[in-house]
Amino acid sequence: MAHLLHPHPLWRRSRYAASPLQRMKPLSPRAEGNSAAEIFRHFARKTSDWLGSPVAFWLAGLSIVVWALLGPYYEYSDTWQLVINTATTVVTFLMVFLIQITQNRDAKAIQLKLDELLRGVKGARTGLVRLEELTEDQLTALQQEFTDLQTKTKNRLTRPVADPEAGAADTGPDSRVA
Repeated sequence: MAHLLHPHPLWRRSRYAASPLQRMKPLSPRAEGNSAAEIFRHFARKTSDWLGSPVAFWLAGLSIVVWALLGPYYEYSDTWQLVINTATTVVTFLMVFLIQITQNRDAKAIQLKLDELLRGVKGARTGLVRLEELTEDQLTALQQEFTDLQTKTKNRLTRPVADPEAGAADTGPDSRVA
């Protein structure tokens, strides 16, 4: 994926040479001077990618099977149960933070992509670019505005079209019968 984030050398000489893509930070924390935040970001991304793989799932399942098979050997003791309870609690606790960090980063990236699309579409309301900063009441009002627009559009599209053989002079898309 790194090759997608770094533009082609010929592209750098084009009219897009000053794009934010070229000012992106390197993907490796070693190239950043080893700041703690960058090292953690890199660790979180790599860990999240690995833990989301089928191999990680099967290893977790295998560890549960091994734990269950060891039950008779340890006579299903409290210590045997405490091992799995502690392990799952610690893993769950750490995964909550890992998931939150990767979700925040992904949401921010998607938001920036959508903002760029809004800025690039002619006629788009660029006031929608920073929607995430609106209050809950403002978001509710905007949602109602879009719901009303959807209803009007649906009603307009479901009206019957005038029959051209019945003598209607105008049969364009705006000549629908009320």
